[in-house]
Amino acid sequence: MPPAGRPRAFDMEAVLDAAMLLFWEQGYEATSLAQLRAATGLSSASLYGVFGSKEGLFKRVVEHYMQGPGSVTAAVEDETAGSREVIGGLLHGSIDMQADTSHPTGCLIALSGTMRAPGEDHAGVRAAVTARRTADRAHIRQYVERGLAKGELDPTTETEGLTSLVHGFLLGISTQLRDGVPAPTLHAAADTLLSNWHQTEPD
Repeated sequence: MPPAGRPRAFDMEAVLDAAMLLFWEQGYEATSLAQLRAATGLSSASLYGVFGSKEGLFKRVVEHYMQGPGSVTAAVEDETAGSREVIGGLLHGSIDMQADTSHPTGCLIALSGTMRAPGEDHAGVRAAVTARRTADRAHIRQYVERGLAKGELDPTTETEGLTSLVHGFLLGISTQLRDGVPAPTLHAAADTLLSNWHQTEPD
């Protein structure tokens, strides 16, 4: 047994994996502390001692997710590739990840945030997922602007409009997969969206 007053050792990676799958499948609010304790094997004292709260655990899970399955969005951080290549990698890579049957379908960031009315309750949860969505949107806008500057897009393309189109498609992958839309259909839709870009590569 561990010495008195010291927390029992546990595998942090396994704990975060277990909590991630619950939040991913059920969402933040629908996931109870009892379910989290059962899935992670942590006692209430250990859970609160390490993470502070259910919200604290969720924030750590978001970081864990972004280092794992959610890292597919890192495609938008490639500074060397053409804008069409980057956006195509983001969309097709996200479809493949979200359709993977080895974990819950969809995207944890798109599906797991609280939907409560604005207020203090769960404000940190909303902030955690909003920050990720905001970062993705900013990166998408960057590549739309690059596509315009490099002549990969029609010069009349409205930057915010195309940014919203790509980001909206990215966020909508989750609900479509959960509604039973097959991945090949979504890949075909992504190709249609990418037809806004010329096939030419930037200099």
